[in-house]
Amino acid sequence: MKQLFNRMSLKEKWMLSTATTIFISYVLICLILYISLHTWLLNNEERSALRSADDMSSFFETLSPTTTIQQLEERLSNTIGKQEQTVRIMNFDGIQILSFNDVSPVVPTTATYEELLNTVMRKTDDAYIIERVVQIGPFQGYMQLIHPLTTFHKMMQYVLTTMAIVGVGALLLVAFISFYLANRLIRPLQQLRDSMQSVRDKGLKEREAFTYQADDEIGDLLQMYDSMLEELNISFTQQQQFVADASHELRTPIQAVEGHLSLLARWGKDDPQILNESIDSSLMEVKRMKKMIEELLQLARREQAIDTSEVDVSAVLPQVIHELAMVYPNAQFHVEELSQQRLAISPEALAQILRNIIENGIRYNESIPKIRISTAQIDGCFYIEIQDNGIGIAKEHLPFIFDRFYRVDASRQQNGGGTGLGLSITKMLAAKYHVELKVQSEIQQGTTFLLKIPLKK
Repeated sequence: MKQLFNRMSLKEKWMLSTATTIFISYVLICLILYISLHTWLLNNEERSALRSADDMSSFFETLSPTTTIQQLEERLSNTIGKQEQTVRIMNFDGIQILSFNDVSPVVPTTATYEELLNTVMRKTDDAYIIERVVQIGPFQGYMQLIHPLTTFHKMMQYVLTTMAIVGVGALLLVAFISFYLANRLIRPLQQLRDSMQSVRDKGLKEREAFTYQADDEIGDLLQMYDSMLEELNISFTQQQQFVADASHELRTPIQAVEGHLSLLARWGKDDPQILNESIDSSLMEVKRMKKMIEELLQLARREQAIDTSEVDVSAVLPQVIHELAMVYPNAQFHVEELSQQRLAISPEALAQILRNIIENGIRYNESIPKIRISTAQIDGCFYIEIQDNGIGIAKEHLPFIFDRFYRVDASRQQNGGGTGLGLSITKMLAAKYHVELKVQSEIQQGTTFLLKIPLKK
């Protein structure tokens, strides 16, 4: 039975379990009702038999010695004629003196005279038998009243038949309703199974949308599953993008290092000038590869922002400017109205965003770099404006400057030597901490970045 149940589908298990549970509950309720009704009706029959015996005893006590047998039968007929009871008057030798409505056979008594004085009641499968002493004029004997249970048995048989018919109908109805409900409830799980099979066969991008939109546990499960697949799709896409970016961008520096090492292997080992130039060039390419790999890994990570992150802008911005001033000593920095403000962003993320934007303004510049930074607090947000005097960006290129490895022209790579990932990392960090970025630029007029950062509440 256990193996058979395990081989059933979930729909069949649901239908069988529901039908079995409801049917067992119905049987238990019917059993309780049947026993209660049986006990109640049987007690009513017992009380009716005792009431008839009391009426007979009272009736016999009121008879006069001159009452004839015919008169006695007529009066008995008016008293119990409609109750299908049999009444017999017996002497103490067991001889029948008088009987009325003789539909039940005589039942020999086993009671003593003392017991008959206090009324004796017996129950058989078909009737209640009541015996007691009676006095009719000068005659003394005992009365035997047989109260049949025919009506009681018919009633219980009718009740039992009705319960059985209703039970079979209820079982069929419950099976039908269970099958219908199982179909409706299992349908979203079937969609989930079909979606899993589609993902297995066609991949994450080809999965079908769910039609089940109810706000219940199954709806939550489907939404969670869909959200999980979306996260997996993004992760796989980032992984593929990382592999593609790494294989594309690392090819050039690897080839350069390979070329220098080949040059040294041929004749550069004995030429100090070629040896030094090759080593310096190889080290520069290795550093460039290291920086590019670190930035690619940073883009590939999907770490959630920490709600407790906060930073004092007055501590981070001067530190970033100091670091850049050490690398670019000819750059000029001017900061306006810098005050202490707690921003809802981590110190590392803010420093990275500021460093990438300012360094681009310094690197892509044909004159002495001048960086102007101004800040303001408006409507619960902190604004940082970074303006440079660089070569600028044409309007048709502005929508793409945050894309990976996007370059406005080839001269930028020769001029700056960057990896092309700085602004992509900036956009990723800005989205992570809900920082809004706006860019304005014109050719030979410089570029302005506006950062809108939420304040720490």
